[in-house]
Amino acid sequence: MKKISILGCGWLGLPLAKALIAKGNSVNGSTTSENKLSILKDAGINPFLVTVESDGISENIDSFLAESEILIIDIPPKLRTVDPSSEKKVFVEKIKNLIPFIEKSTVKKVLFVSSTSVYGDDNGLVTEETIPNPDTESGKQLVLAEKLLQENQNFESTILRFGGLIGEDRHPVKFLAGKENLENPDAPINLIHQKDCIAIIEAIINQSKWNELFNAVAPFHSTRKEYYIQKATEMNLTSPKFNSEKSNIQKVISSEKIENHLNYKFVLENY
Repeated sequence: MKKISILGCGWLGLPLAKALIAKGNSVNGSTTSENKLSILKDAGINPFLVTVESDGISENIDSFLAESEILIIDIPPKLRTVDPSSEKKVFVEKIKNLIPFIEKSTVKKVLFVSSTSVYGDDNGLVTEETIPNPDTESGKQLVLAEKLLQENQNFESTILRFGGLIGEDRHPVKFLAGKENLENPDAPINLIHQKDCIAIIEAIINQSKWNELFNAVAPFHSTRKEYYIQKATEMNLTSPKFNSEKSNIQKVISSEKIENHLNYKFVLENY
């Protein structure tokens, strides 16, 4: 049995915690909502109210990390309303504030949930050797946050960059249905299902794959046009319409390292 703390029991963190508990692990889980504490407790999670901000961190952080060997950081940057010209890197500051508490805790392994958005929309095949070139503020700050964790000598860090997240209750076609003049119809999709996200994290923990970097995207790269029209039909939604004149992205995220290094077979290849 391992003692694991999950910072951020949201869309991914909560079912992940449940899966880890089902395998016999003890899990501390954090939420920023007091109303959600009972949900965590009912799921068998040791619940903690923890808020990580750019100017400080809540006092429950020490108890949340206490006796844990592994910390999973799964908090989204949420930077859409942040002025990209601002000198203050809000998400990076949050990680900076968190690190001293990790250093003085029992945590020796950190798994940081990041995103393939750090690669921007460069054309071609993207592997873990590809140098990040983010074109969004969240992508830029994720790269900086990754570096802070990877360079720290007090614990081992593995960075897990997920592609577009989907699940039974979450699918991008619901937001695209009925829309017109959508760009990049021929761009390959780079998606990953919640079930695969959880299984990959479990594989990293079980196989002790630390001080690593993984891209996690299902090896299924249909074009956006083909895929979303098909999914809209399956869900009885109005098909989106694409503009073929606006098509220049050919980015494909390789899953080869995940498959070979973890000996991992994706649960669902065709989402």
